[in-house]
Amino acid sequence: MSDFAAARRMMVDGQVRTADVTDKRLLAAMLELPRERFVPEEKEALAYLDLDVPVTEGKPTRRLLKPMVLAKLIQAAEVGEDDRVLDIGCATGYSSAVLAKLAGAVFALEEDAALAKQAKRVLSEVGAAAAAVVSGPLTAGWPAAKPYDVILIDGAIEELPERLAGQLGEGGRLVCVLGQGPAGKAMLYRCVHGDLSARPIFDAAAPLLPGFAKPQAFVF
Repeated sequence: MSDFAAARRMMVDGQVRTADVTDKRLLAAMLELPRERFVPEEKEALAYLDLDVPVTEGKPTRRLLKPMVLAKLIQAAEVGEDDRVLDIGCATGYSSAVLAKLAGAVFALEEDAALAKQAKRVLSEVGAAAAAVVSGPLTAGWPAAKPYDVILIDGAIEELPERLAGQLGEGGRLVCVLGQGPAGKAMLYRCVHGDLSARPIFDAAAPLLPGFAKPQAFVF
């Protein structure tokens, strides 16, 4: 049987702390949460590796973000204990469980019915009472509960839909990976007086989320 507690410690010490993640609440959450519970049983051995772990079969394959990328995105969002957070593309719910340790309320958005069902079950099992799973198209966000202090997009996007930016409250932060492959950049967007500023925060690669590819230009 794998020693998941030791693997969890190695993940935090070897992947997360070494990437300049210093938020004590975030580190404690990642040390506590059993990441192996959020992946298929046959992939438990991959749960703490430095990779985007697949949680579905077929295409497009949905994956959990690398621990380092997820941690750096969450740290950049500066999640406060009273914040309302929208987690877009929560998959099996690991990112939402981490956020639920930091925020007042987390809305875990998933459009895949099987993943949403699994996320709801596992989040309940690990006691993530602050997280509520909601179902709908990822690109539409969850306007019913806006405005949000933080929006996390769990994967790469090629462009940011305006409707998501419009769900941020004043001072709200949105974090994601913009672009694919080696050209990808983790981005921090901030809403100030209704305008959205953007700045790159680190180089990052992540799997493209369904629906977030840039529409192909028509060529005559």
